[in-house]
Amino acid sequence: MHSQDVEFGYLAYPDSGTHPGVVMIHDVWGLTDHARDLANRLCDEGFAVLAMNLYRSFSDVTIKNPGEWMRSLSDPDLIADIQSGVGFVGAHPACVGHDVGVIGFCMGGMYALLAACAPSGLAASVAFYGLLSHEHGILHGESGPDPELKPRQPLDATSDLSCPLLCFFGDQDQFVPMTDIDALRANLRRAPKPAELVVYEGAGHAFMNDTRPDAFRPEIAEQAWKRMVAFFREHVS
Repeated sequence: MHSQDVEFGYLAYPDSGTHPGVVMIHDVWGLTDHARDLANRLCDEGFAVLAMNLYRSFSDVTIKNPGEWMRSLSDPDLIADIQSGVGFVGAHPACVGHDVGVIGFCMGGMYALLAACAPSGLAASVAFYGLLSHEHGILHGESGPDPELKPRQPLDATSDLSCPLLCFFGDQDQFVPMTDIDALRANLRRAPKPAELVVYEGAGHAFMNDTRPDAFRPEIAEQAWKRMVAFFREHVS
C-alpha cells in the first residue's frame, strides 16, 4: 500500500495497477488517526481512497459544541469541495479510468448523502449514521438553520439522488431519531436511483468507531463493513 498526505487530505492506494476510487468524509472531529485507519482498511479492499480534510482551509478549528459547529458550516461550500476531491482522486494515476464513490461517517455521512444528491459524477454513496434533519437531533437549533448555509435538509435532497445509495443507522442513535430514519426510508422509495437503508438493533451513533469503547459494536461493525465493501464492488468499477 502507498499512502501520502496530499492537497485534499490523505491518500491511500494499492501498490500497483489502477483501482476504483472512494472519497471518504470524516466526522465532525476532522481527519483523525481513526479516519486514516479506515482509509487504509478500505485501501486493503482494493480501492484508491482519498480521506478528505474538510477543515484544511480553516484558520482555526475549535469545536466545543459539535451541533453548533456543524450548523455554522456551509453545506454548498463543502459539497463543492467534495466534488473537487472526487475529481482529484478520479484523475490520480492509481484510479484514472475507474469510477469514484463516496463514504462518510456522522457529519460525513450527511455530506455523503448530500453529495449523492448533487451533480458530482459519483458512482455510489455510503452514509454511516448521517445527520438527516434540521428539525430534530443534533442539527436542530432554536433559531432554525441559516438558509445560505443550510439550504435544504438531507432528508429533502433525495428527490435528486444521482447514484445508488446505502445508508446505515443504529436504532439507539441519540443524534438521529428513528422518526428521521423512517422519513428517509419513505423518501428513498420515491428516489430516482436505487437506495438501501439498514438499521441495526442495539447500536447507537458511531458504532463503527473502534476508538470509542462506549459506542463501538464489533459484530455490527463487521457486518456493515462487509456489506459496504460488497456494495462498492457492485457499483464502483
